[in-house]
Amino acid sequence: MSGQIKQKPNIIFIMSDDHASHAMSCYGSFINKTPQLDRIANEGMRFDNCFCTNSICTPSRAAILSGTYNHVNGVTTLATHMDNRLETFPKILKRNGYQTAVFGKWHLGKGPEHSPSGFDDWAVLNGQGNYHNPEFFFKGPEGGTAKTVKGYATDIITDMSIDWLEKRDENQPFCLLCHHKAPHRPWYPDEKHAGMYLNEDIPEPETLYDDYSNRAKAAEAALMRVGVNMIERDLKSEMPKGLTENELRSWAYQRYIKDYLRVIASIDDNVGRLLDYLDNKGLTENTMIIYTSDQGFFLGDHGWYDKRFMYEQSLRMPFIVRYPELIKAGTVNEDIVTNIDFAPTFLDLAGLESPKEFQGFSIKPLLEGATPENWQKAMYYRYWMNRAHHNVAAHYGIRTKKHKLIYYYSDGLDQPGTADELCCNMPENFIDVNSLEPEWELFDLEKDPMEMHNVYNDPTYKQVVDELKDQLAELQKKIGDKPYEDSQSVTKR
Repeated sequence: MSGQIKQKPNIIFIMSDDHASHAMSCYGSFINKTPQLDRIANEGMRFDNCFCTNSICTPSRAAILSGTYNHVNGVTTLATHMDNRLETFPKILKRNGYQTAVFGKWHLGKGPEHSPSGFDDWAVLNGQGNYHNPEFFFKGPEGGTAKTVKGYATDIITDMSIDWLEKRDENQPFCLLCHHKAPHRPWYPDEKHAGMYLNEDIPEPETLYDDYSNRAKAAEAALMRVGVNMIERDLKSEMPKGLTENELRSWAYQRYIKDYLRVIASIDDNVGRLLDYLDNKGLTENTMIIYTSDQGFFLGDHGWYDKRFMYEQSLRMPFIVRYPELIKAGTVNEDIVTNIDFAPTFLDLAGLESPKEFQGFSIKPLLEGATPENWQKAMYYRYWMNRAHHNVAAHYGIRTKKHKLIYYYSDGLDQPGTADELCCNMPENFIDVNSLEPEWELFDLEKDPMEMHNVYNDPTYKQVVDELKDQLAELQKKIGDKPYEDSQSVTKR
């Protein structure tokens, strides 16, 4: 590959919600097959170390659009909606001759101050949105016009995307954001895929029966246990009586994971529709198509569903890219990449400079097959939403190729959305994370890839701890975030 782009590329950015990379066959899934998504990976590049900087929907989406960390863009929790006056990559592309559109999940707030801006056309779900017959807000005054659309959300969002592509000006490049609601909870499949997996058991993850020993107290406190902390809506069934916790996890896992995989099958089919459209219209060569999710998800790993933690299954994002003009087919990249890097990449590929406030780095050199000598060796994570919903402690940390250091400070810092009522079944031995003392975790990712043994207090890791703490402090200073001891003064929205 020469690295020379003959003309500005078209961009199709497909993002699902809560799709873990280990539920994609191109990432080695042992529970499902995703042949259409595999087309993107097989004909392009698969990134094996792409991570989110805050594993929750609204903050991740704001980071992707703005190219900034959440302490900068102000979207720290689900309750801090994005100010649509912020600079974003679609706005910059639009100002420089791109046609832009977004269809599907927005989840960054409603009304004139928070609805999509910088797009020629848009239609976004009302909040989280329903799987069947969802309500959309269509582009219009005062934050859009609400209308219920008959059908299944994944099909509808793809229909809208293809319809917009059909009507676009063929003389201008385009940037299309196709944002699926699936596979977000509560996992309602469509009729086509409802019969999948009926007569088989899905293999259980190795850590389904995790007892949270050898970990920080925050792991035990979390209300995300499969079965135990689920409700009837999640499982489409009443909870069986008289089961032990492990028996309940096993029973509930099969009900939960099958619906999760069924809604992913619909995504896979609809990604295939978009790929076929590009082929049929002769757009494949000059269109960069990306598939990702706003964060990872626990698929029974550690006995959990949901996300939020800095643990690997939640932190890791699927990220596959096809762009024949630049990327060699079937390649794999293992460099550390984050969702902060997406916006600078799209601008770079369009031949545009990123504004100074963008904090990420263009991955264009990685797409060309070359890793710069000064490429980032670590990434920074911060989860602000203390206690809310699933009783997950606020924490931040650093991940390198070999280690992960996490600091649970368990303080909402008066951020909006951190005092919400817990949404899950409460166990008898409930531990409120607000009562926890700050605690550290260190994982040796080479020796303990499942993150089952906290070695922070192991004296043989003292030098590693000291070095990682120094790196963490350097990263926080570089990006302008404050360590917990200083962050009581964080600006409140």
